[in-house]
Amino acid sequence: MTKDVIALTPRMPDAWSVLAGLLSGGPDKLVRTAGEDAVVQLCDEEGRPLVSVEAPLLVQVAGEAERLLGAAAPPVPFWWTEARATTGVAEAERLAGTFAARLVSLGGGSAWPPEAARSLGVVPSDGVGVAPVPAAAQPAVDVLTDKVAVVIQDRPVVAMTAWLADAFRAAGEGGLGLQIVSPAGTTLSPAVRSALSAWPSRWVVQDERDGYYDGLSGAVLAWREGMFFPVAADDSTDEEPRARVAATYQEGVGDGGERQLAVTFRTVHPADDRLVLGGALEAVWRELTGEAPAGWGTAEPANLPWSLRRLTDVAHERAPEPTWLVVVGSPERPGLATVRVSRTKAGVEEEVTLAFGYGPDEEPPLDAVPRAAEVLATRHHLRSMLVQLRKARRDLAVPPRFEGPGVPLAFVLGAEEVRAMPGDRARNTPLDRAPVPLGPKTRPALYYPLPGDPSDLSGWQDFERLVRHLKGD
Repeated sequence: MTKDVIALTPRMPDAWSVLAGLLSGGPDKLVRTAGEDAVVQLCDEEGRPLVSVEAPLLVQVAGEAERLLGAAAPPVPFWWTEARATTGVAEAERLAGTFAARLVSLGGGSAWPPEAARSLGVVPSDGVGVAPVPAAAQPAVDVLTDKVAVVIQDRPVVAMTAWLADAFRAAGEGGLGLQIVSPAGTTLSPAVRSALSAWPSRWVVQDERDGYYDGLSGAVLAWREGMFFPVAADDSTDEEPRARVAATYQEGVGDGGERQLAVTFRTVHPADDRLVLGGALEAVWRELTGEAPAGWGTAEPANLPWSLRRLTDVAHERAPEPTWLVVVGSPERPGLATVRVSRTKAGVEEEVTLAFGYGPDEEPPLDAVPRAAEVLATRHHLRSMLVQLRKARRDLAVPPRFEGPGVPLAFVLGAEEVRAMPGDRARNTPLDRAPVPLGPKTRPALYYPLPGDPSDLSGWQDFERLVRHLKGD
């Protein structure tokens, strides 16, 4: 049974309905709050949590329930209320389901998964044991060792929820990796994929043939010395270590005609009280899709309608600490971006990773890429930009299967970076095609076109030659 149960209701669960849901565990269960009162926990007699319920989230962005749960939701706006049961306690999982069922019975809407929220009856839970502290102290963590925190996610899409973001943060502060365990068939949100890049964090996929494997690399895994670790291939040696690759992972090789256009860029703005953030991302989004982003949030689901002012206010309130954001497009044009806003010596920096998905009968707007680059270079203090085209899913979900790498379509160097280079190094490169100047002739940015053929990885050789040349190597 799933550890997470989610109620999707058209009306906000009020205090009485939440209390009614919590009391489904019986009057002997204790209620307490955590996370600055953002999480309500139903505990046993010793104060250990059985079920943790996050504060209801008002979702005002269409398509998020469908994207992350594959579930139909009430029309926007609707309320998203998550309950997470303590791992390995069947009664706790039933309590979470009963809680969601009571919310839906009182407020309308639906619950995910449907089979977890069918009963309104009281769940007997006398003498139930729960996970020991400190694992139970962090609702998102199921197993805690001296090397990693392990999270079990039985959801269609492992998303960067507020709970998972807290788990990443807590693991990082404790010097631990985070390992996410999911069943076969689950996918990752791109927002989570980038957070798993640091060893020993990894995505652990359950598999009938090989037990477990890394969903991003395919390496077969085994639990050893307090963490999931790659299993060596039969021909692996100490001089040339090599992990065994899961057969299931390799079966994903193929080309269904779907593509992704991926854009990463960095801007640095002068620190000013009048600064409005998010404008660079909106400009690129409009150039490539003809519309603005649909919504954004500080976690998934993205719950707020797109607003530059509100986004700026959130980043300003969190300064000087960095702010991480997720931005999504409309269901008709899949798009997702992550944004990191941070204060540096140079000013206020925005790091953006953006991708759009296209089906076999859709053409990525490659002719709009130079226009998007020029807008960034002339209006939004662009420092650098890389555009890639890759064979990958239209819905942007990351499957636990092999997907070929992207190939570079273009690289852009901002005007300040061009100006800082000695002589004509930025203009005279070893590439066959000369860079295209963008913006004023006296202070241009430079656009370096690259092959961009997803079937030919040699474009990375050109990109490497370019970067080495620009660095003066």
